[in-house]
Amino acid sequence: MTATPASSAQKQRDNAKAQRQGKAKGTAKGITERENVDVEELSSPRTPVIYEVVRRIGDEEMQRPATSLWWSGVAAGLSMSFSLLAQAILEIHLPDTPWRPLLSGFGYCVGFLMAVLGRQQLFTESTITVVLPVFADLNWANIWRMARLWTIVLVANLAGTLIAALISSFTPVLQPDLLHGMLTISRGLLALGWWDMFFRAISSGFLIAAMVWMIPSAENAKFSVITLMTYLIAIGGFTHIVAGSMEAYMLVLAGDWEWWRMIGQFVMPVLLGNIVGGTALFALISYAQVMEEI
Repeated sequence: MTATPASSAQKQRDNAKAQRQGKAKGTAKGITERENVDVEELSSPRTPVIYEVVRRIGDEEMQRPATSLWWSGVAAGLSMSFSLLAQAILEIHLPDTPWRPLLSGFGYCVGFLMAVLGRQQLFTESTITVVLPVFADLNWANIWRMARLWTIVLVANLAGTLIAALISSFTPVLQPDLLHGMLTISRGLLALGWWDMFFRAISSGFLIAAMVWMIPSAENAKFSVITLMTYLIAIGGFTHIVAGSMEAYMLVLAGDWEWWRMIGQFVMPVLLGNIVGGTALFALISYAQVMEEI
């Protein structure tokens, strides 16, 4: 039976309606509803989504009580001391070859894995997390909250590594060869000048901020992301204010450095460099790429 013009027109209208409904649901030609769900699940989150995750983390951290921030920061400092310990363990068990630092550098990752996966407060993470809420709503209240968190966490981190350095230096917790290995690694700082410390700290600050930015989309690969970023810091010879403070304390307690030299030649340039790398470079760039979309 031949279709009438009216029925043909109705059929065309029905087909067009079905196509519009399919497009509205986000389906594509040849893709089923179930497959469309799979596409959504496999797609990487958009940049504004990552930004919002990191911003909310920073906002939540700034709302935490000072006591919580302090003890979490001390715990992070203690955890970070295991970076130097793990490096020394690998160093003393590997042959003295040009490629030894490539393997012992993996020990440097241990402290970061403990601190980051344990959700402990690490100062260099906050150079991006708590800065994004300030960029989003720039006012004196937010600036004060950021300064409060930075101060508490930084002092707590340095207190944690100092406790670890005192225990390592003045108790029999370490074997003599292991303590010697830790001091040998630490003495690498003695060859660096103020500007060397500063510019190397910019690189490590940028890498840590990049690590924080990548973690929300890493899902089950967080371990690999943290390991890769911190391994680059180790083998690149970059300086980190918390991990490096353990080395600096060991030098002071061993008599290689004076306290004033540690503060002026290590703490000041490395702290400034980490802030520049994590905040002035990475955080600003991250905010700039989404500010028109948020």
